[in-house]
Amino acid sequence: MNARSRRTREAILAATRALLEERGPAALTMAAVAERVGLSRRGLYLHFTSRSELVTALFDYLADREGLTPSLQPVWAAPDSVTALAEWARHLARYHPRVLAVDQALRQVGERDPDARAHCARADAAQLANCRRLAEWLAREGRLAAPWTEETAARLLWSLVSSELIGRLLGEQGWSQDELAVRLALLQQRTLVAGATG
Repeated sequence: MNARSRRTREAILAATRALLEERGPAALTMAAVAERVGLSRRGLYLHFTSRSELVTALFDYLADREGLTPSLQPVWAAPDSVTALAEWARHLARYHPRVLAVDQALRQVGERDPDARAHCARADAAQLANCRRLAEWLAREGRLAAPWTEETAARLLWSLVSSELIGRLLGEQGWSQDELAVRLALLQQRTLVAGATG
């Protein structure tokens, strides 16, 4: 892919994100994206052959633009599972607000829109895999509190990644991102870590 094609592809993905954030998923048509970028529909289809392909590419675009990998790095570099759990809470508070509007918009229509549903399923699978990794780490170190199993702990952690929950805590409850990180870490530690008191 040459530099011009890369720039056009980036512009398309940025326009897709902006449309979702500003007008919601109903506004996300190939025609609307093409118009926003200043391309013909045919020109848009040279880069993305379908709306499904465009929405799928948006997942990777957002992860790259908003720093998913660097945000997760402190979690997996932690010296032990309990520290990793606290870093996970900081990651959620740091990264998820950056992609919240797009995630919420796609989830609103996921039941009736196969492209949005596929995007959400991919995001959910990646998040659940990370939660399983954390739960397995706690169990391996003998830090997972009874009666939690690796699977039930992973599912609980995954439920706390909910964009609806994070949106409500930041929006309706007025929590700052720092407050979200501290309170999620406290909840996760007191619930899942054996002998936790802090």
